[in-house]
Amino acid sequence: MASVVNVINKNETSWHSVDWQKTNRLVKNLRRRIFKATCNENWKTVRNLQRLLMKSYSNILLAVRRCTQLNQGKKTPGVDGLVILNPEGRGLLVDSLKKFIPWKPIPAKRVYIPKSNGKKRPLGIPTV
Repeated sequence: MASVVNVINKNETSWHSVDWQKTNRLVKNLRRRIFKATCNENWKTVRNLQRLLMKSYSNILLAVRRCTQLNQGKKTPGVDGLVILNPEGRGLLVDSLKKFIPWKPIPAKRVYIPKSNGKKRPLGIPTV
């Protein structure tokens, strides 16, 4: 008879255990360093810091939080048709984005919404 053992995967992101103050501080410091390097016209450092920011776990956490939790259009599905409203889904999304760094982003979906005067205005819907 086989026994079942509970193993915690250290690669899984637990959404409720994220320290948001630390995450915000790390991303803010990286952005500040990019700004200072740009002011000093140190382009090699700017490029390296931008790559570091793109691969940063804290930046991925903040991007997922902004897109799935803080955004007013969080219940609107994007081009990929995904809507993630629960913490488990957000954690899985962060884990998948850690493995896949989107250097070539998918373009936003363009939808035209009718206005009160009969005309239509464009709305860009980003992908998750």
